[in-house]
Amino acid sequence: MNYQSTFFLLACFCSSLVFQAQNLQTIESIEYDPIQGRFLVSNSNSVVHVDGDGNGVSTLPSPLAAAYGMEIFNNHLFAIHSNRVKVFDLATSTLVQNVNITGAGFLNGMASDGVARVWVTDFSTKKIHQIDFTDLANPVTTLLSNNTTTTPNGIVYDEANNRLVFVAWGSNAPIKALDLTDNTITTLTTTTLGNCDGIDKDGLGNYFVASWSPNRITKYSPDFSVSEIITVAGGLSSAADICYANENDTLAIPNSGNATVVYVGFDNTPNHINTFINHAGFNTATFSDHWEISNYGDDQKNIHYLLLDSQGKVIISDNWLLENTTNRLIVPNQSLPTGTYFLVLTGDKLPAIKLSKM
Repeated sequence: MNYQSTFFLLACFCSSLVFQAQNLQTIESIEYDPIQGRFLVSNSNSVVHVDGDGNGVSTLPSPLAAAYGMEIFNNHLFAIHSNRVKVFDLATSTLVQNVNITGAGFLNGMASDGVARVWVTDFSTKKIHQIDFTDLANPVTTLLSNNTTTTPNGIVYDEANNRLVFVAWGSNAPIKALDLTDNTITTLTTTTLGNCDGIDKDGLGNYFVASWSPNRITKYSPDFSVSEIITVAGGLSSAADICYANENDTLAIPNSGNATVVYVGFDNTPNHINTFINHAGFNTATFSDHWEISNYGDDQKNIHYLLLDSQGKVIISDNWLLENTTNRLIVPNQSLPTGTYFLVLTGDKLPAIKLSKM
C-alpha cells in the first residue's frame, strides 16, 4: 500500500525518512494525533508538532507541556511533566487536569487503553501506577506494582491479554508483563539488550522495542518467540519513547541523543485491503452502517474482518455476515463515537468495498 497523509508520503515496503527539526532540543516521547493527522513530540518543557516535510517544527501553544511519556486519545494529550500527569484539551490548547502521584521519584513511561485508563512507570522507585480518567474532573490513582524488580521504562497496553508490557533499563534487560487481573508480574522474554527505553505495538500485535545498547529497534512477534532487527536509514542515537501509528503503519522514533525524529513505514497488510473510514454516522446510538461488497464471487468464501479504532484497538473481529442478495456486511450493534476507524479484510481474493448507510 502507499503511505499517503497530510504530512508525508512513503511508497515502499520498509522505507524511512529522517526529519531534522530545527527547534528540537531535548526530545523524549512521540505520539500520533489522529484527529489532526500529526506527530507531537515532548521537547524539554514543551510539546512540538513535527512538520512532515522536514522544514522545521511548531511549538504548540502554552500551557501544553511535556518532558517524558505521552498518550493521545479522545482529542486529549496526557503527558508527564514536572513529575505529574497533565491532561490537555487539544481542541482548545488548555490544561484540564493536573494529577499528582504521591511519592513519585521519576515518572517516565506512559501507556493507555485509548478510553479512560492511563498507566505510568516510575523509573526511580520501580513502581507502576494507574490513573482512571473515566471522570476527568475526579481521576482515580491506583498503585498496581510496588516493586517491578527491574527499572521500568517504556510501557504499552496489551488489551488482548489484559496486561501491560514494559521494558527495563540496565544490561540484559528482560521484557515483562503486569497482569491487570491480579497485578502479578512475569517475564515474557529475556534479552541481550541494554537500556531499553521505548516499546509499542502494531495492529497485528507485533512489538517494537528501542534500546540504547545496541542502538537499535527490535521487532518481536506477539508471543515474543521471533525477533528481527529493523533497519533504520540515517541510524539511531539513543532512541527513546517510540510510537507506532496504526493509521498509516508508521513507526516514529525520537532520537534523544541528537534531537532528530525518524519515521519508518511498513505495509502490515500486503494481502489485505485497508479502508480508511471517517464517517459522522458513527455517532448514532446504534451502529447501523454497513459495507457493501462489489465484484463479489462465489469463490470468495473465507473472508474475515477487523474493525479497529484510531488507536489500533480491535472493536469487532469476526467472519463476514453476508446477505445473499445485497452482499452487505452487517455489523453487530455498537455504540461508537464519531471518529476515525479502520476496516481490515483478510482472505484469498478480496473484493472492493465501500461504506454506505443502511
